[in-house]
Amino acid sequence: MAIATTTARGTTAGHPGGNASGHSPSRSGGRANVLVYAIALVVVALSLGPVLYGVLGGFRTNAQLAESPAGLPDPWVLGNYTAVLTNPSFWKYALNSTIIALVTTMVVVVFGLMAAYPLARFRFRFREPLFLIFVTGLLFPATVAIIPLFILVTKDLHLGNTWWGVALPQAAFALPMTVVILRPFLQAIPDELEEAALIDGAGRIGFFWRILVPLSGPGMVTVGVLAFVGSWNAYLLPLLLLQGDMRTLPLGVADFSSQHSSDTAGVFAFTTLAMIPALVFFLAMQKRIVSGLQGAVKG
Repeated sequence: MAIATTTARGTTAGHPGGNASGHSPSRSGGRANVLVYAIALVVVALSLGPVLYGVLGGFRTNAQLAESPAGLPDPWVLGNYTAVLTNPSFWKYALNSTIIALVTTMVVVVFGLMAAYPLARFRFRFREPLFLIFVTGLLFPATVAIIPLFILVTKDLHLGNTWWGVALPQAAFALPMTVVILRPFLQAIPDELEEAALIDGAGRIGFFWRILVPLSGPGMVTVGVLAFVGSWNAYLLPLLLLQGDMRTLPLGVADFSSQHSSDTAGVFAFTTLAMIPALVFFLAMQKRIVSGLQGAVKG
């Protein structure tokens, strides 16, 4: 016993903290945190750098950009932004983008929730294979079916150069992600709530509208924001289906860039104003998006 006690004391004295390697866990953890923060800063710089450069470039003149491309505005020039804001075409493009994005979001949220409800709350044959069809839809972007979509929308549905002709295909390709996100939310709702609603005579439709829809708010906000931002930034499908005054802001940016290729500062201003609405909307709703995705994972 005395030998064992002496050996234990010697081991403890030789290695403070009982760590045989001689390294403190707090030190290794601190180094890992520093590495994570350093990588995060690099990613943030790479992501925000071009955005800040475009925003600041809109406050400069073409002469300033040519003289010092990486410099700050000196003096600050507001003429580029005021010229874009007083351009009627900019507001036409913005109106088209807003309407198409809102229609897409509405269709995605409503029909996505209606599709996810039976896949989450009902038990029937081939339920899981049917859900796998939606999961498989994540593998096929709209670009893959762009030519058949063009023929279907313009020749068969006669919706070419209309808001609905762009909004409906965008909503269709956004539905798989919507169902995948909303299904765990609906599955996480306790069965006792549904049983109590059925006992009170609410029925499945009443349970859906009165209980399930309010409790699925975070998930609906998440899929709504993703659908809105995706529709706002869409380029290829509107390029094929829209013409003239029906074109959206991304197409307007391309047109403005080609028509005013020598006006670099004006292009920066137009691009900045075109991305601000979606950027502000996304940043304002980011906490709800994170909570919605966390709820989907937990479910």
